[in-house]
Amino acid sequence: MTIGRVNPDFRLEHQGITGLGTVHYNLLEPALIEAALKRGEGRLGLGGAFLVSTGKFTGRSPRDKHIVRTPSVENAIWWENNAAMSPAGFDALHADMLAYMKDGEYFVQDLVGGADPKHAINVRMISELAWHSLFNRTMLRRPERAALDSFTADFTLINCPGFRADPERHDCRSETVIAMNFDRKLILVGGTEYAGENKKSIFTLLNYLLPEKGIMPMHCSANHAEGNPVDTAVFFGLSGTGKTTLSADPARTLIGDDEHGWSDRGTFNFEGGCYAKTINLDPDAEPEIYATTSKFGTVVENMVYDPETLELDFADDSLTANMRCAYPLHYISNASETALGGHPKNIIMLTCDAFGVLPPIARLTPAQAMYHFLSGFTSKVAGTERGVTEPEPTFSTCFGAPFMPRRPEVYGNLLKEKIARHGATCWLVNTGWTGGAYGTGSRMPIKATRALLTAALDGSLGEVEFRKDANFGFDVPVSVPGVAEVLLDPRRTWDDPEAYDAQAAKLVQMFADNFAQYVPFIDEDVKAAAIG
Repeated sequence: MTIGRVNPDFRLEHQGITGLGTVHYNLLEPALIEAALKRGEGRLGLGGAFLVSTGKFTGRSPRDKHIVRTPSVENAIWWENNAAMSPAGFDALHADMLAYMKDGEYFVQDLVGGADPKHAINVRMISELAWHSLFNRTMLRRPERAALDSFTADFTLINCPGFRADPERHDCRSETVIAMNFDRKLILVGGTEYAGENKKSIFTLLNYLLPEKGIMPMHCSANHAEGNPVDTAVFFGLSGTGKTTLSADPARTLIGDDEHGWSDRGTFNFEGGCYAKTINLDPDAEPEIYATTSKFGTVVENMVYDPETLELDFADDSLTANMRCAYPLHYISNASETALGGHPKNIIMLTCDAFGVLPPIARLTPAQAMYHFLSGFTSKVAGTERGVTEPEPTFSTCFGAPFMPRRPEVYGNLLKEKIARHGATCWLVNTGWTGGAYGTGSRMPIKATRALLTAALDGSLGEVEFRKDANFGFDVPVSVPGVAEVLLDPRRTWDDPEAYDAQAAKLVQMFADNFAQYVPFIDEDVKAAAIG
């Protein structure tokens, strides 16, 4: 048994986990990398990064995620979106997983979810793979070493990639399983090496717990003006829409890149690290993120590299387009030391529009903001989920439906109430296609997106002339310094304006059809804002 620091009254034996082989508690990064190398889990890359392949699972498996259906959560869970598991199925799964773990070597990290101590939760992460333990230590918040002497977990996650579930016995869909039991404060993951399941399980957990405290959990990145946390901005969006890239603004302080809460005290990061996509990562456009791929302890997932020089190939997506790197937040030079910010002054909703219809930026009323938040329109980007090989238009409510255990209106009403109380300005930003749909048009120029965001955040965008969009009714700037005027009018970017009109009508109808499910649960002003 290897012990870093651990509460002696809270070792695995005290959780009913007995008969294991070697257990390593709270190892630091060098020891975890040594263990992972010894076990043949990956290679040491340039600068001390750790290079791994996750096998056939190179993205999340949302259809294999289950919530245990107990009386205490029966009326709180959005069951149409979350697969149920019976308590008996979970009990059998837990027993079989513990039997599988007998005599095995395991790695334990005692970590924290949430930078605000008032709302943080303690989580114990038990991993079959040493590099998973490194990933967890990177992505969650690391307590001070002395604090581990009295650490007691609120929830525990056990991840055994080598374990295979039995759908009939365990009441699940396949051999891969992510099972959350809120009553037993336990999460079980098996049958997948994709490390993102660990962090997204904790995010889902917080998405369930925090609304009861009046806190809005958000699938967003966040930053604030340098030296001024009151000027905070949040960036909602699914993976691949630009949350990490656009929030890593050298002129602003980074709070975090993926998961945050909005409490009565302001914004706080859930995590202690960043998980950035690396496909076509540009050292000129994103120098600091690029630099993390050759820093000690960064986990580099599913990237092709030269077997001799270990040089990474950022363009080769033969393993997956979802290649990523996980690095601690402090590897970004302008990252916040506290991971705390004020109440959002600007709220940006990022969408990757594969139809090529939406403008690069639009200003939203509070009612329109709730409409687009509940709609969550974007395109699934290649590789983010299994089987997605090219952008697919989709509606993912709250810009994160796979991680939302409660009904969307719970989060939508929280957001609406906080916008009204704190007076945030809301923007819809399209980082997808212009000049045509996917396959015909081109991606929105990142320089234009950055220029528009800068103008939105410094307030100058609010002073320009706006036009009313004919399709969605939101306000679109007519002219912005540093941005080609034609780009602001999507119809003008198409060679065939009538083809644009047909595509726009199609998208408007898709919005209307999707939003029909929320109409019984929302206020009249949001209904009126649905389509302009």
